[in-house]
Amino acid sequence: MSLNVANYEFDGPYGSTDELQDKSGVYVIVCSSGDQFQPVDCGESATVKSRVADHDRADCWKRNCSGTLMVTVYYIPHLQSAGRVQIEQEIRNQYNFPCGDR
Repeated sequence: MSLNVANYEFDGPYGSTDELQDKSGVYVIVCSSGDQFQPVDCGESATVKSRVADHDRADCWKRNCSGTLMVTVYYIPHLQSAGRVQIEQEIRNQYNFPCGDR
């Protein structure tokens, strides 16, 4: 399955970090309720799996989700940090995330 987020095709959503890869990309944390997905946060990392598994904003995600927390990922191993940050900012400009700030 995949989700379209700000015109990017994200893999997932996944219910466990075990399903993620430690590759470079942009991730969006979503709150799932049935077949509806509400974005909660967004970020980028050179190692997505490790970053999401040990994230400093995980408590904020839990406070802002009454359903099931899941993660979607847009893997982009060919982009360095600046490119990932640009995509993250594009996504942040389109959504009002309750967690995180850039």
